Amino acid sequence: MSLRRHPDFLRLWAGETISQVGTQVTLLAVPLIAITLLEASTLQVGLLTAAETLPFLLVGLPAGAIVDRLRRRPVMIAADVGRAVALATVPVAYAFDVLTMAQLYVVVLVVGVQTVFFDVAYQSYLPALVDRDDLVEGNAKLEISRSGAQVAGPGLGGGLVGWVGASAAIWLDAASFLVSALALLGIRTPEATPGRESDAAGAPIRLRTRIVEGVRYVWRHPWLRPLACSTATFNLFGTMSYSIVLVFAVRELDVSVGRLGLVVAAGNLGFVAGAALTRRITARLGVGRTIWMSGLVSGLGPWLLGLATPATATVLLVAGFAIGSAGIPAYNINQVSLRQAITPARLQGRMHATMRFVVWGTMPLGGVLGGTLGSLIGLRPTLLVAAAGTTLAFLWVRLSPVARLVEMPPGSSSDGEEPDGTRPGVGGVVGPMAGPLGSVDEGVLGLGVDDHLDVR
Repeated sequence: MSLRRHPDFLRLWAGETISQVGTQVTLLAVPLIAITLLEASTLQVGLLTAAETLPFLLVGLPAGAIVDRLRRRPVMIAADVGRAVALATVPVAYAFDVLTMAQLYVVVLVVGVQTVFFDVAYQSYLPALVDRDDLVEGNAKLEISRSGAQVAGPGLGGGLVGWVGASAAIWLDAASFLVSALALLGIRTPEATPGRESDAAGAPIRLRTRIVEGVRYVWRHPWLRPLACSTATFNLFGTMSYSIVLVFAVRELDVSVGRLGLVVAAGNLGFVAGAALTRRITARLGVGRTIWMSGLVSGLGPWLLGLATPATATVLLVAGFAIGSAGIPAYNINQVSLRQAITPARLQGRMHATMRFVVWGTMPLGGVLGGTLGSLIGLRPTLLVAAAGTTLAFLWVRLSPVARLVEMPPGSSSDGEEPDGTRPGVGGVVGPMAGPLGSVDEGVLGLGVDDHLDVR
């Protein structure tokens, strides 16, 4: 059955689409609040970017083990409501003239924690909502929605920021999370409560043991490990770029807020094109080649951001965002579907949490590095260093067994055994960089305002 006739998937899809539009507004509005209203320094803006993703390091691994013990839909609803409440405090504080950088740090941390739980539950929930054969279609539709949001969101955000102010624009994102929660409430497909796992003696398995099992599963898997390493590397350097590119555009290229929103929106058309062509590209190249080649394409975009001048700002920023975002959908759709297909149901939450911990865990470091290097050596040199890192990130996958995959492999058995030819420990990663890889949620930045590998 086509997912277009799957009412519960349509509810999930509609809620996530609206939420993504709101999120795109906030991704532009929050740093602009810091830059224009609170006059934050380059380092402070970098730290704000780091705070957005720090929760993936702090609670990423426990979140996976906790989610595997719970029904996923209630976790997602609670996370949506929590994010809406946290974001709403920003315009309220600004209205009473008490908004500070400290509050922005706290808000993005709280929202980040809620996002960790939502994303882990969300990726683990999709395989329970749709048939395994529909995973690629489901992920593709969700990714297309995200790509559309990336085009409409920044333009809408830039217009709202210019019209009602950056602080008031955040109300839209808060409202979008509430809409997502309502859509999830309408889903009728029953979800089984996960059974309690016990050890040989019949005692409940400890949280630490469950976390270690998820980490071991990812690290020993010859397909998951190189994916983790590649995405983490890309996200480290991509976040370096993202943490300062808005500062660079506003303060050195003299790009206005309204124009910046339109530039990002136009650049993100590359994301839409990539999402629309993903199926054709995958059919022509195969799963493995699509993953590493799309990662290579996305890694080239940040070079144009660092080479932009006031005279060429519009052209090079749009081109940089477009090239950088074009490969993201094909990468994310294929690698997320691969992860979901090969992982046993009982390990889905922990696998996604481990991947998120690794691939998003490098992002706080990227934000700090971007802000620090931007202050020490300048914004343009830092953007070029980040571009070099994103360009080389694809090598983790290119030099791994993933590169040889032509079709999506058969699913894993329920007890955690890998499909034939994927025994843990076989096919180590060989690459020039240290560090591990994952939405879109999986997907990182340095390209568009929310372009990253393994966004989910």
